[in-house]
Amino acid sequence: MDPRDLPSHLRPVPDSGDSTAPALDPASSGVPGLTPPMMRGRSSGFVTDVLVDLGYVPEDRARQAIEEARTAGRPPERLLLDQGAIDADQLSRAVAERYGLDHIDLANYQVDMAAANLISVNTARRYRALPVGFVDKETLLVAMADPTNVLAVDDIQIATALDCSVAVAAEEDIDALIGRLNTLQSAVTEAVSEGEAEEDELAEVSDIEVSAEDAPVIKLVYSILGQAVGEGASDVHFEPAEGEMRVRFRVDGVLREAAHVPKRMVHAVVSRVKIMSDLNIAEKRVPQDGRVGITVEDRRVDLRITTLPTQRGEGATIRILDKDNAQRSLDELGMDGTARDRFSDAFHQAYGAVLVTGPTGSGKSTTLYASLQEINDVERNIITIEDPVEYQLNGINQINVNRKAGLDFATGLRSILRADPDVVMVGEIRDGETARIAIEAALTGHLMLTTLHTNDAPGAITRLTKMGIEAFLTASAVDCVVAQRLARKLCTHCKQRTIVPPQALEDADIRVGGELEAYEPTGCSRCNQSGYKGRVGLYSVMKMSDRIKEMTVAQSPEAEIAGVAREEGMLTLREDGLAKVRGGLTSLEEVIRVTA
Repeated sequence: MDPRDLPSHLRPVPDSGDSTAPALDPASSGVPGLTPPMMRGRSSGFVTDVLVDLGYVPEDRARQAIEEARTAGRPPERLLLDQGAIDADQLSRAVAERYGLDHIDLANYQVDMAAANLISVNTARRYRALPVGFVDKETLLVAMADPTNVLAVDDIQIATALDCSVAVAAEEDIDALIGRLNTLQSAVTEAVSEGEAEEDELAEVSDIEVSAEDAPVIKLVYSILGQAVGEGASDVHFEPAEGEMRVRFRVDGVLREAAHVPKRMVHAVVSRVKIMSDLNIAEKRVPQDGRVGITVEDRRVDLRITTLPTQRGEGATIRILDKDNAQRSLDELGMDGTARDRFSDAFHQAYGAVLVTGPTGSGKSTTLYASLQEINDVERNIITIEDPVEYQLNGINQINVNRKAGLDFATGLRSILRADPDVVMVGEIRDGETARIAIEAALTGHLMLTTLHTNDAPGAITRLTKMGIEAFLTASAVDCVVAQRLARKLCTHCKQRTIVPPQALEDADIRVGGELEAYEPTGCSRCNQSGYKGRVGLYSVMKMSDRIKEMTVAQSPEAEIAGVAREEGMLTLREDGLAKVRGGLTSLEEVIRVTA
């Protein structure tokens, strides 16, 4: 391809000091985070060629991706990214080299907010492009994930009345920057300045895009929800306080303050949340539960809404259910090694009970969903009963508990067993009646998956006994018990290697026979300065061996059962956590926090 055939913003930068060069020359300016191309553009060839030239992937691996791309209908570089052969930063650097453009690392580049605010957040999201600085008075520096998007460049030039010089940045960096620009407190300020909320009622919330015509409170609520989904929050808390309402997000299991809503808007915000989920806005004396589906940036998410009449006024909590989280494999959840083999063997059996234990919010349901998806095929009839059904899974019959109609776990489970199931999942065993039906089902040729609230795996045996289940039935029915917790994952971009001295380990009651090589959180723009991004599971899997079954029948103390299980290879939650600390997945302080 002749370089002259490329759009002007993609033509290779001349090697000379030509005044027509569209990009900054960071070599002379020394701008942190901005890197000029090393090869000054490749007007022919492919991104995969550049990936090989830069040493990011071997040549044979690139050829394999090209072959796979012919049938997959996707660019080979995207396949390499999805398969983990390269990361987003390497891909963006290769794209920059391909077109002879600067590469910009938004984690280190000082963004000019005056430039960033020249276009709307929605425009930036649509094009994955954002002005980050000024080359001169007439030219913007625009960070883009796809520099071949000529329409995006044209639209930004028209919207800003300025020329555009393009630099390539990683998609995740651009998304993170756009998320930071869409701050909630600015949305609150805007809503307050526009006046009191209008009383328009929406019959259905189909899209979360905010338009200029929307009422201020509607825009505020949608901004909060959009920000929460964008940050990966699992819950949003609207909490009335003295003179205002506090908004908090739970991200990776940890709550943080997100915004404050002025007192005069509190009632309107709660009413808007109720209207969304079709709740009674006039009823403020009793809690209400509702559910609604919304679309956020082309992602469909469900919201489970609970209102609470507190002493200081009515508040609300919104659980965000993103279906993508339910479709994660055990590998993605962090279960590996012997623990993975033991658990997999258990749920691939034709019958028996598999118990997953842990506190609320420890990821028990997600683990069970991952196991169900592994065995979900046309030859099996899988039925679940949950309170409530959090994620809808294709090919699986799911029942929602409805106590008002007389449908609880025990009643529903009896009916399920008359519907010819092969696999049954019970969301939670809460009482002796449900426990007995579940154990009997496991003994009569069904695979039973369920959860219990206990601190560790051996504790599940004791809990069933206290629920009135005879020890010999427990020993015969239960095949495997899994205890789990969720620990925050270290941000891969800013984690730093450290050595934990023996004394610090001893003070934390951890014995590893010397110092521990680990990583610690630092904080960067990609992880919102927290040092963590995402979560990983810590697992302790106890297989019901013949010896443990004998101890169960003899009603041996829980500590003795735990000792034998460890002799047979069971790792405790903390031991599994330490393995993930050594692997750089999480930090020591995080493992101590969740396993204390």
